[in-house]
Amino acid sequence: MAEAFPKIKTIRYEGADSRNPLSFKHYNPDELVEGKSMRDHLRFASCFWHTMRGRGGEIFGMPTAVRPWDDFQESVETSIRRIDVFFELLEKLQIDYYCFHDRDVAPEGRTLNESNKILDRITKVLAKAQKNSGKKLLWGTACLFQHPRFMHGAATSPNLDAFVYAAAQVKKALEVTHELGGEGYVFWGGREGYFTLLNTDMKRELDHLGAFMHMAVDYKKKIGFKGPFYIEPKPKEPTKHQYDSDAATCLNFLRQYDLLDHFKLNIETNHAQIAQHTMQHDLETAIASNALGSIDANMGDWQLGWDTDQFPTDLYITAHVMLCVLKMGGFKTGGLNFDAKVRRESFEPDDLFHAHIAGMDTFARGLKIAARIRQDGRIADFLRQRYASWESDLGKKIEQGKSSFEELEPIALKMGEVKTNRSGRQEYLESLFNEFI
Repeated sequence: MAEAFPKIKTIRYEGADSRNPLSFKHYNPDELVEGKSMRDHLRFASCFWHTMRGRGGEIFGMPTAVRPWDDFQESVETSIRRIDVFFELLEKLQIDYYCFHDRDVAPEGRTLNESNKILDRITKVLAKAQKNSGKKLLWGTACLFQHPRFMHGAATSPNLDAFVYAAAQVKKALEVTHELGGEGYVFWGGREGYFTLLNTDMKRELDHLGAFMHMAVDYKKKIGFKGPFYIEPKPKEPTKHQYDSDAATCLNFLRQYDLLDHFKLNIETNHAQIAQHTMQHDLETAIASNALGSIDANMGDWQLGWDTDQFPTDLYITAHVMLCVLKMGGFKTGGLNFDAKVRRESFEPDDLFHAHIAGMDTFARGLKIAARIRQDGRIADFLRQRYASWESDLGKKIEQGKSSFEELEPIALKMGEVKTNRSGRQEYLESLFNEFI
């Protein structure tokens, strides 16, 4: 197949002074930050669904995307052509990883057996493309939300048949992910939720979801898949309430059903925002439980309030994200997957490059900002000083769970009024953070 982007060469780092729009101004893959290359810190991935299947349509308007390589048909031939274009894009952008849903890369057949055979054929194409390019699968997943069979949910459906079908589909998606050397597997419960509790047995649905996840863990062990499982939180859309609504809710579910040893979280910025959290909040929530596995790198629009999946161009977001990632010692699994789509008005093929470059450069700057903040040390010092009283023998005893109300009461009576509070200096810290932007 001829090149889909013949006029675009490999995107190179040219520095901040470059005026070439098809170059990196800040992402220098081999540049060392805190002793590790940007490439290894950031572990960029592109998602197949938005990048290759996005058409620029929405509920108010028809598709706008111009894609000369795509006839927008659900055929094996078109699917293979998309893969060729996708890997050309990955190579020219110097992106090392990709992610996909089973139904993104392979059309659905008339039966599950036919769908599996089509997926097997596409898997061979993907394996060849990976071998030829050196690109790797960051994680795979199954699409359990688009087909009408999942109108009431998949693992939480009141219809047993839908649960059974979903189990078989995830089984196959796990096998394919394993065959392709995927480094993880994601569960996103787009329809695992409800619109009204009048027709919903919430406890029963959650019990079914817990049973489904245990089946997945058992099968993962059986086939020898070593990568982590991820749950991706999202509060709503397409349902009114989803059972994976935010990081804390997901962690509670995993603890309740004794699954925390087998799962980490894949946190998405836009999902955190529509849960009325900052991205930093959900990341810190996951890190506190040693459960941050991977990140979907995008952002939303606070004025719109829905899942706009924009490419990340906000330095405050990327700097906070990378502060969290560096704080936990870098990615142990996962990476930064651009679960993002070009705007409906950005309809030309070259816009796919401009969008990824923008996201990659913004995260590269975020990484450098985070590293400078850590090297400077003033914010970290302030945090240590704010909690300094807890470094006392009594503070350590309480944190170790070795104290009691009976021990603390006489200390409080002798102490009298609390007189040692210090200012939190929020405005000072925000101004200090701004010094590095």
